[in-house]
Order: sequence, then structure tokens, then C-alpha cells
Amino acid sequence: MGGLSLPHLIVLALVVLVLFGRGRISEMMGDFGKGIKSFKQGMHEEDNKPIVPPAQIQQQQVPPVTPASQPTSTDQAQ
Repeated sequence: MGGLSLPHLIVLALVVLVLFGRGRISEMMGDFGKGIKSFKQGMHEEDNKPIVPPAQIQQQQVPPVTPASQPTSTDQAQ
């Protein structure tokens, strides 16, 4: 119950062959292989890159806000 037996797998394989055709399946597998190959090559290139530390970000000194430098309500009324 619920399992795939050998006859089920054979029928499934025949349906896939009829729908996609032999050439289409081999073409898809070739594309799949090329994708895996380029992925591995990209991972290898990433490993060979020299590790460059990120540039240090300098913090800017912000002058503290003092009560004398803030406008008062009388300054705003003028």
C-alpha cells in the first residue's frame, strides 16, 4: 500500500519517455550536468580568492548638544 513496485516504476518511466522524448531527456540531463559543473567551478573560484579584510569605517565625532546651543521658545517667537 502506497509503495512503488517495479511495474509502477516501469509504467512511470514509459510515460516520462512518451511525454519528453529521448532527446529531450538527454538534453535536460546535459544542461543539469553543465549547471553542476559551473556551480562547482564557482565554488572553487570563491575558495581561491584572497581574503581581504573590509575597510575600517571611521566614526565621525558629533559634538554634544548643549542646552545653550538649542533655540529657546523666545528665540522662535522672533
